[in-house]
Amino acid sequence: MADEAAPHVLLICYPAQGHINPMLRLAKRIAAKGALVTCSSSSIVRDRLADASGVSAGGDGVPIGRGRIRFDFLDDRFDETAQDLDGFLGHLETAGRLALGDLLRRQAEAGRPVACVIGNPFLPWVTDVAEEAGIPSAVLWVQSCAVFSIYYHFAHGLAELPREDDHEARFTLPGLPALSVADVPSFLFASHPYKKLGDKVKDQLRNMSKASWVFANSFAELERDVVAALPSVRPRPPQLIPVGPLVELEGPEPDSNVSVRGDLIKAADDCLGWLDAQAPRSVVYASVGSIVALSAEAVAEMAHGLASTGRPFLWVVRPETRPLLPEGFIDAVAGRGVVVPWSPQDRVLAHSSIACFLTHCGWNSTLETVAAGVPVVAFPQWGDQCTDAKFLVDGLRMGVHLRVPLRRDGVREAVDAATTGPEAGTMLANAKSWSVAAQGAVAPGGSSDRHVQAFVDEVSRRTRGGQAQAEEAKV
Repeated sequence: MADEAAPHVLLICYPAQGHINPMLRLAKRIAAKGALVTCSSSSIVRDRLADASGVSAGGDGVPIGRGRIRFDFLDDRFDETAQDLDGFLGHLETAGRLALGDLLRRQAEAGRPVACVIGNPFLPWVTDVAEEAGIPSAVLWVQSCAVFSIYYHFAHGLAELPREDDHEARFTLPGLPALSVADVPSFLFASHPYKKLGDKVKDQLRNMSKASWVFANSFAELERDVVAALPSVRPRPPQLIPVGPLVELEGPEPDSNVSVRGDLIKAADDCLGWLDAQAPRSVVYASVGSIVALSAEAVAEMAHGLASTGRPFLWVVRPETRPLLPEGFIDAVAGRGVVVPWSPQDRVLAHSSIACFLTHCGWNSTLETVAAGVPVVAFPQWGDQCTDAKFLVDGLRMGVHLRVPLRRDGVREAVDAATTGPEAGTMLANAKSWSVAAQGAVAPGGSSDRHVQAFVDEVSRRTRGGQAQAEEAKV
């Protein structure tokens, strides 16, 4: 059983890979400090997440450092017929509010009352439910602090977006460089097909005043200017507390004897053995994440482009995309090209054979390549990926842009520029420097580690105070 004196923190996560990874990694960091942590999400991912993590739902969970981590999912009775995004988000909120209230009651009845609830974007209602239950809440912002600032300014009418067709227009925000339409998170534009997600983020921003803590999956050294500028904005945004990078670093779990992962797609671990046989800094690693869908033409151009680099490559092609590969491609590149449905990306990027990362620039992938010190070929598609690409290439100066529309010659030229071009040495040196800073932030006593410790200490004090009041009431 869990230590009754340990604070119990409940993390509830939007059921998508890009949200689950940072939430689970934060859960492990909190548990390692001595807390009991329950991870939760929609029932739609219950079986896959329990299988991937190696932790069955319910029960006492497993030890992580000085604490424990367990899973307990929402009984939200997801309707498989509600396939469109609007329908799913509506169902998740309606059913999720009731299911979260029930989950909180069940924890109290089991003798482990929740001391803090941590939610994340796309779930603004989590803060409301926690407030109604009289429980302090926090939010984990799973994108960059720069993107937070952009959303905050536009959600509160503090800045005006340029027209979508005005590619020459530039605007500035405190702590950020001049931005163009191409650098703006595309969820903000009315034409975006997933604009509903942007609306949910803006709802979250307007609701954040109810949260006692707002954590950011970043680290102080990486986004110092924007974090420093936010307190001068009016109305004043909540204080961002960097606790990242929330990535799996090379080596064992911090203070842990068990590996807990959150891959919803089965990773091809055998690709690591293939990487072992490759020369140092020779392999192009390519992945567009768990959601981005490329057209058949783009997949074909990517395939021919990777093959034309003359380098060994490891390419993540999800099962639903595999039929779009050119006929005979797998056989044609056998021996020097490996195509897998999913990869243990943190371990791949940390491998000495990786020369560069062709990435869609999702924030998790961005932080993983920063932590690993690997130069990038930036290929953003939508959402915050557009901002992250500018951040990597123009801000951190550790990569190059891949031209659009995607062409095979463009793939080859971008890979050459990132690995052997005139600026390749500088890009690698910058990437390695940021890797040192990232690992220092989460090391014992580092900037992010101190923030996690301060949170656990505060929740522990509140828990002890509540227990003392309960004992006095019995007298």
